[in-house]
Amino acid sequence: MKLLHTADWHLGKRLGDYSRLEEQQLVMQEICEIAQQEAVDAVLIAGDLYDTFNPGNEAQELFYKTVYRLSDQGRRAVIAIAGNHDSPDRIEAPDPLARVCGIIFYGRQATQIPQFHTEGGIKLLQSAPGFIALQLPGIDYPLRLLLTPYANEVTLRHYLGEDDREQELRNVLQTQWQHLADTYCDDRGVNILMTHLYMMQQGGPAPEEPDDEKPILHMGGAQAVYTENIPTQMQYVALGHLHRCQTVAEKPCPVMYSSSPLAYSFSEAQQQKYVVLIEAAPGQPVKTNKIPLQKGRKLLRKRFANTDEAIRWLQENPDTFVEMTLVSDTYIDSKVKKALYDIHDGIVNIIPEINNQQDTAADDKPRIDLNEDLRNLFADYFRLRKGQEPNPALLQLLNEVIDEEEN
Repeated sequence: MKLLHTADWHLGKRLGDYSRLEEQQLVMQEICEIAQQEAVDAVLIAGDLYDTFNPGNEAQELFYKTVYRLSDQGRRAVIAIAGNHDSPDRIEAPDPLARVCGIIFYGRQATQIPQFHTEGGIKLLQSAPGFIALQLPGIDYPLRLLLTPYANEVTLRHYLGEDDREQELRNVLQTQWQHLADTYCDDRGVNILMTHLYMMQQGGPAPEEPDDEKPILHMGGAQAVYTENIPTQMQYVALGHLHRCQTVAEKPCPVMYSSSPLAYSFSEAQQQKYVVLIEAAPGQPVKTNKIPLQKGRKLLRKRFANTDEAIRWLQENPDTFVEMTLVSDTYIDSKVKKALYDIHDGIVNIIPEINNQQDTAADDKPRIDLNEDLRNLFADYFRLRKGQEPNPALLQLLNEVIDEEEN
């Protein structure tokens, strides 16, 4: 049995003022092509399907087109769970129609998927809250999935019927997972756990979350979930939430974050993105293969000693998004900025690094005269902190605020 693990699509996400939709279309097409080339039997999407609870129409259309294409007209199972960026209600709303194509949308821990089968040969054999078993075309053993979409601590406790606040949530999850594994998961099928949680080894280093990711290290006060909480019957754990591809642990089985398909913040600069191919058979260790994704612009942080160096690099690297630091003896004037923006359409930030500020001793730094009027005080402060003059638009806004207060 071949499975493809992907996560954290964040469809509809932007980078500052830049839309990423065109790149997302390309990388979704790439994932579909990989699924077809590798002849995978099922696709696992481990949450954060969208970037917001209320995604735009274009993001929704891209999502539905992608999962339909992945399903290969009901011959390949596609199972997607909600992440912390997703609305569980929105994720589950099209589920009855999606099941006709072998697509399962799972938004809430308490959901129990009803029996179904597709013309392409996918059949739901068993289901319970947090669990499904599927028969896949051409495979004579079942795929069992323990499913835990993201939910805050209060919601998860309600779903799992646990009101003891003294018990750590990780232990509540372990109890639920172990019960499902003991009830349904023997060595005559493939057993997978898919969840959107922050998971780590107990006593090990804490994996880093992206700068702009909503942190779920403490879900409503709950601690991170440990790999030690995973039932021993599991052969693979498909994780979502962290955007870097990483293996959290190898025991009791490979526990992996597949990565997001694109770099979404500069904390992910120069990260290679992947999907994970899993080859699994009952009672055997799985084989995993990280398949690199090639589509989409690279995010880069660059530092330039002068404007000429910056211009040369920008001309040589057009298909990128750049957060650039520019070293200068004085502030960066608007003409220089305009020249840089005209050369390259992917400059997200220009950060000035003023030599004079680095070389000047603290006692020699310019002083602010507090007897000046507010406009001059603001200009002095801006020059002191930023190393450059405030731009005219900012000064105009300040003047409007002052005028309104005075009137």
